[in-house]
Amino acid sequence: MTKEIIISGFGGQGVLSMGKILAYSGLMEDKEVTWMPAYGPEQRGGTANVTVIVSSEKISSPILSSYDVAIVLNQPSLDKFESKVKAGGMLIYDGFGIINPPTRKDITIYRIDAMDKAAEMKNSKIFNIIVLGGLLKVCPVISSKGVEKALYKTLPERHHHLIPLNMQALVEGGNIIEEVKG
Repeated sequence: MTKEIIISGFGGQGVLSMGKILAYSGLMEDKEVTWMPAYGPEQRGGTANVTVIVSSEKISSPILSSYDVAIVLNQPSLDKFESKVKAGGMLIYDGFGIINPPTRKDITIYRIDAMDKAAEMKNSKIFNIIVLGGLLKVCPVISSKGVEKALYKTLPERHHHLIPLNMQALVEGGNIIEEVKG
């Protein structure tokens, strides 16, 4: 099992941390992983993306030109990466940041209204964990237990009290993701 994933959006949306948590979760489950971030000098407000590969086998290269899964959180990311999803792959997008939704018919498309759910939960910082929960519902590349272990390892101890909220956000993401029927 190998999944090649690109996560892309504006800096400040938690794109890089979502990729880091995904990769670290894979490590917690004894999987092979790569994590390769890319962002412009703007960071917050500019575009950022991260490539994560999670595999049960050795990974030959972290450099990819096409992906099994694309998670796009804004229109520029959708415009750039929709065409790079492999036929039969999946694309997940947040409805808040997309003006022109994806149109491909040879991939499975999911919408997750994570920004709305984060506002409902009164914490914009869990937006990325909601999206991660949606990913894990439709592509269970890692388990929620792996995510919980990764959060304890990656978050500073002073933020460990937020882990239950993050785990709730993970569940909510799984509850709200919906396949878009074309």
